[in-house]
Amino acid sequence: MASLNVSSALVVLFLTCGAAMATKENDQIIKENHCETKMGLPCVLEAFTSIVEIGSISNKCCGELVGLGKVCHSALVKRTLENPLFKDLTPATIIAKSIQTWNNCLALIDSPSPSA
Repeated sequence: MASLNVSSALVVLFLTCGAAMATKENDQIIKENHCETKMGLPCVLEAFTSIVEIGSISNKCCGELVGLGKVCHSALVKRTLENPLFKDLTPATIIAKSIQTWNNCLALIDSPSPSA
């Protein structure tokens, strides 16, 4: 349970605290595209965990991630990397995992269901 609380706190920080440190470009992208309101908190947690820690992302949350859009996804990842709370993260690793998660979700959402 403590792990969930820590993850929840990280996600809240991911969504709110990075704004002061974000580049104007990322802030503008996030604001204009309403990026922070396009995914539910449970799916934000899943996506965040799959990118920053070790975890998988469900089909439902893949759908929400793809619905968020690549522009928002990229801007939110960049903003997270700019946040001093995440200074110990390796940017190249996080970006690579972010791209991998995006591509996996996109392939999952774009593939026809086995029952079709």
